[in-house]
Amino acid sequence: MKRLISIELQKIWKNKASRILTLTYFILLSFIALLASIKFDIGPFKFQAAEMGIFNFPFIWHFNTYMAAWLKLFLAIVIVYMMANEYSYGTLKQNLIDGLSKKEFILSKFLTVVLFALCSTVFVFVMSLILGLSFSSYNEFDVVFLDLSYLLAFFVKLTGFFSFCLFLGILVKRSAFALGFLLVWFIVECFLKFSIFPRLNMDYFTQLLPLEAMYNLIIEPFTRLSVIRNIGNQIGLENIKDYTVHYSSILIVLVWTFLFIYFSYKLLKNRDL
Repeated sequence: MKRLISIELQKIWKNKASRILTLTYFILLSFIALLASIKFDIGPFKFQAAEMGIFNFPFIWHFNTYMAAWLKLFLAIVIVYMMANEYSYGTLKQNLIDGLSKKEFILSKFLTVVLFALCSTVFVFVMSLILGLSFSSYNEFDVVFLDLSYLLAFFVKLTGFFSFCLFLGILVKRSAFALGFLLVWFIVECFLKFSIFPRLNMDYFTQLLPLEAMYNLIIEPFTRLSVIRNIGNQIGLENIKDYTVHYSSILIVLVWTFLFIYFSYKLLKNRDL
């Protein structure tokens, strides 16, 4: 297992584009901390992000995982590009000639996906803990480590999304077309979710779709803020959203992850290289 991960990490690090995208991803993740320094002072109007409570425990776990999840596209590009290079440069065929089985090849890719997701989760955990201890109004031990389920949801979300990208990379073979297919699939899901057929309730169906299931793992956190809730109450809008991490959503994404890896293997196994 260690050997398989080592092979993949060498491929990524020796490729300039993949190396730059990976470093850019983690640098941008750290930029979430810069939100604490955002401050506007325009006459009577004063605004400071940290004072809104976005870095309060346990809300920070929800906020940071939601924000960090938007940056996953950078690593998705790395995964798709990495898979496309296997075909373009013939490294896939060479790996198989050197004795790597197709099952081991897919396993090496999946382990890389899990490693990316795990490193991202640990990074967000450490950054959130530092920001929370620095700015949170609540530092009691039981409050600090409340709602850590968002980190689990974040890890599962990234693993599922990266596995989807890996599957598309194997299916299409070209990084640009694979990313284009991802965009088309996103549009299809949006069409089904916001169906133009008013009598057709698609909610129960669309929550089973891969991208929608991944999105449902971490619902937007902004309407949880007291400032936003107060504004909503003043204009007569009642907030009835459920922000809980549901394990049914985690299960749906895990099933999709298994299917993506399984069909990636079946594609590779049956394809003439």
